[in-house]
Amino acid sequence: QVHLVESGGGSVQVGDSLRLSCAASGRTFRDHAAGWFRQAPGKEREFVASIAWSAPILYYADSVKGRFRISRDNAKSTVSLQMNSLQPEDTAVYFCTARLGPPEVRSSEYPYWGQGTQVTVSS
Repeated sequence: QVHLVESGGGSVQVGDSLRLSCAASGRTFRDHAAGWFRQAPGKEREFVASIAWSAPILYYADSVKGRFRISRDNAKSTVSLQMNSLQPEDTAVYFCTARLGPPEVRSSEYPYWGQGTQVTVSS
């Protein structure tokens, strides 16, 4: 079991930046891909970004490409999501996820989830 805890959410203005962090604990995080998903009110959960354990394999949703950057520090078992140029449509609860193996873009492929952190972007 991998336990994930997100932090760093908050309320910001359009154009601001936020950095989300996810700390993993429990069984070894080694060889686990990690990802971020988000869910806005009344909408389905959607993929944001994912990253492999060691290889430079990164995936981004088109809606965040060029604005968001996912990274990880395997020594500290943490995953981060740097979010720049935030827009109102980025408002959502953001979830950190993990899976053993390569990164995926489908939420069903991730067995481990954090509790989520709220990001609110106001105009």
